[in-house]
Amino acid sequence: MLKVLLIVIALASFSALAKQNDADILLANIYQRGIDVQQYLVSEKYDGVRAVWDGKQFISRHGNLIIAPVWFTKNFPETPMDGELWLGHGQFDALSGAVRKDVPVDEEWRDISYMVFELPNAPGTFEARARHIVEIVKEANVPHLKAVAQFRVKDEDELNKKLKKIVTLGGEGLMLHRADAPYVTGRSDVLLKLKLTYDAEAKVVAHTPGRGKYKGKLGALVVETPEGLRFKLGTGFSDAQRENPPAIGSTVTYTYRDKTKKGKPKFASFLRVRDEK
Repeated sequence: MLKVLLIVIALASFSALAKQNDADILLANIYQRGIDVQQYLVSEKYDGVRAVWDGKQFISRHGNLIIAPVWFTKNFPETPMDGELWLGHGQFDALSGAVRKDVPVDEEWRDISYMVFELPNAPGTFEARARHIVEIVKEANVPHLKAVAQFRVKDEDELNKKLKKIVTLGGEGLMLHRADAPYVTGRSDVLLKLKLTYDAEAKVVAHTPGRGKYKGKLGALVVETPEGLRFKLGTGFSDAQRENPPAIGSTVTYTYRDKTKKGKPKFASFLRVRDEK
């Protein structure tokens, strides 16, 4: 009877883990220029593995159990925490390999830190929760349990300077969290991610028609880079530009945040037609 009960409990625990998905945690939207940055607390965006500490174990954003060595979580608080398991700048592949093992290897976890940036379901504003995180980490006194540093900026110019400094040091970007926000889950504008943008040029080779509110207008430009890579630019246009799009054969400038392994720009957005003069 006891064996059956234990099996039922184990199955229930597995079911609860399996039900967790991206909607159960807070996910960031892309930062857009023009917002009031003074309303946000800013922190470095760590290139790690997202992990929720439920008070007893780590759970990934997709509901999978992350098995850490016993010593790693031995003195962790029972308070639920949300953060990133992080090994260091440029170390994501090594980190991912370490934390996804069914049997953790002690040596692979020696330099991993748990960077805490949120307290799931805790009351109050994010600013208050951020202060509480610092207190919790200090009380736990575990070297690899760390509170993500939060800071404020006065305007977009200072924000961009901070971004460039982080990227120069090897960081990925910045996160902006509304200081007055209660705890929420799902993708939300209370959390924004900002990465350094780049710009490049490409030649317009085709137009694709718009749909919905853009029916009868431009949907996207098909462009080709000097290297021969073709892709679509579907954002960044004004209504006037959709009515009268850049001509086929013209050269346009676009912005992007990163590239795929095949070299395709990520989050590409139209910026302007190149001034031939």
